[in-house]
Amino acid sequence: MNHIAKLAIIIPCFNEEEVFPQSLKTLIALRQKLIKKNLIAPASELVFVNDGSKDATWQLIEKAHKKSAFVNGICLSRNFGHQEALLAGLYNTTADIYVTIDADLQDDPDVIEQMVESYYQGCEVVYGVRSRRNTDSFFKRNTALLFYKLMKILGVELVANHADFRLLSHRAVAAMQSFTEKNLFLRAIVPLIGFKSCNVYYERKKREAGTSKYPLKKMILFALKGISSFSAVPLHLITLSGVIISIISFFLMLWTIYAYTQGSTIVGWASLMSAITFFSGITILFMGIIGEYIASIFIEVKNRPTYIIEKKTSEQ
Repeated sequence: MNHIAKLAIIIPCFNEEEVFPQSLKTLIALRQKLIKKNLIAPASELVFVNDGSKDATWQLIEKAHKKSAFVNGICLSRNFGHQEALLAGLYNTTADIYVTIDADLQDDPDVIEQMVESYYQGCEVVYGVRSRRNTDSFFKRNTALLFYKLMKILGVELVANHADFRLLSHRAVAAMQSFTEKNLFLRAIVPLIGFKSCNVYYERKKREAGTSKYPLKKMILFALKGISSFSAVPLHLITLSGVIISIISFFLMLWTIYAYTQGSTIVGWASLMSAITFFSGITILFMGIIGEYIASIFIEVKNRPTYIIEKKTSEQ
């Protein structure tokens, strides 16, 4: 090992005052352990990104910085979102390697040592992958499985059972900055970088304090963002469905004309209404899918900033 890398651990925070003290203590101990093993440089730091928290999270970050200079904070002007907070930390910190991990530390921080070792072995992207999902509810476990299968069918490259717990080299982060889209879905962007990558496996822990910041509604919106940002398959399916429905309609029209010439009485109010209802539903569904893509385009063309930094502990 010719050069000991400087590590920056990026931790996005949104209303995490309950879990922050324990997370800070755990990560400080981990940093010290890695320094003693000569895996990371003494200049390595912890960077907490306050994503518009309404509680005392930022005050706790400032207090930790005054006590330990290697603990730094970035405060966003409002709540921009988890993915945006990750980018704010990555793009405003200088290091050789970066690890992103959520403040609740449900992703096992001890695995970071394996990630760093994998980096020295030549991997510039190291994914933290859950070995099993036994801590999830039945509903969350199966919807997650369905999501990964759906994304694979739609042609989106994802690492199964991987969220945003990963290591990135400085070169990988620099390459990621060339992706300028506003509809952020990092789980699909990172594999597009293409540098050598590998997986490390761990078991996800239960949250020790606080509440999950990803309820069902946010999970659904996040999935829709991923699909509309990285796959055009739904649009192609609309075209294909339109062709199939047109062909079926054409043959039904021929059958109707034939029945009329034979003098058959065309009855069936119920079947007529069923057909109208069915095709109306299909039309509204297709319009909704197209609307999702138009909404994505709408956000992109405005080119608004991904995040706005209000202040940093390094400036105080």
